[in-house]
Amino acid sequence: MEVDLPAGVPFDREWQGQARMAFRRALRDVDALADQLFEPLLHTGVLDPDPSHNRLFVEAAVTVFGRRRVQAALIGYVRSGTDSERAGAARAWYWAQAPLRFRGGQTRVPTPGSKAEFDAVADLRAAWHEATLRAFVDNDDLDVRRCILPGLPLNPRHYPAELHALVAEAVHIARTHPDEYLRHRVEHQVG
Repeated sequence: MEVDLPAGVPFDREWQGQARMAFRRALRDVDALADQLFEPLLHTGVLDPDPSHNRLFVEAAVTVFGRRRVQAALIGYVRSGTDSERAGAARAWYWAQAPLRFRGGQTRVPTPGSKAEFDAVADLRAAWHEATLRAFVDNDDLDVRRCILPGLPLNPRHYPAELHALVAEAVHIARTHPDEYLRHRVEHQVG
């Protein structure tokens, strides 16, 4: 499923849109993907630079292979992938999360089913937070940092005590970085 354009071939947005539509049509007719397609499917979502269009691949992988497997693979990309894979995994994580759904009205009590699904991946969420925190601090790539920061909790209470210094370092990096987006974004997150 991986496609490499020859050197010098310009990016073609129309072709990319047609390829996505063909993929959508193919997915509608498939009950279950063969296990061997997990990695190419998720990798395609990770490498898709559009944070809206990668949804198709990530949600398909979650539906067919399960949220735990997808989240574990995304953590792997952040820990040991290329810079493009790290940034792409951060964009893809948004679609791989277990959403909390709330009952109608003013209550902020999640539905039992969504709470159970959310709690079932708490260990992976903690692993994700640690992996992205370490990647943000240790990796100088601007795209990696820009993609990680919006989903990175910057309150030390979200981490074990041994990571509190790393949280402070991440905040310092973002606040003093030459990139305006990082400086602006961190202030929204830490207030």
